[in-house]
Amino acid sequence: MQIGANSLLQEMQTLTGEIKPNGITPNITQQVANTSGSDFGSLLSQAVGSVSELQSASSSLQTRLDMGDTRVTLSDTVIAREKASVAFEATIQVRNKLVEAYKEIMSMPV
Repeated sequence: MQIGANSLLQEMQTLTGEIKPNGITPNITQQVANTSGSDFGSLLSQAVGSVSELQSASSSLQTRLDMGDTRVTLSDTVIAREKASVAFEATIQVRNKLVEAYKEIMSMPV
């Protein structure tokens, strides 16, 4: 069996047409609106603030549960604690990657 380049290309185009719903092509590329440093800084600040809020909410639920508040359940407290823990670990990983990238850039010869 011999497969030519044109027949293979035609077969791929046919399969691509079957995959796309109603002939609509998906938008693969995304446009970046603004890449200024202050936006990255504010985004990073918001992310750290969000982690801080999760930790304080978790701590508040823990304290209320310890004090005997009947409106707070153990499952809600554990879930809040785990959310805060996962968010904190993700923040640590992002920080580690940023430090690693910074070190790599600084070690590049000029």
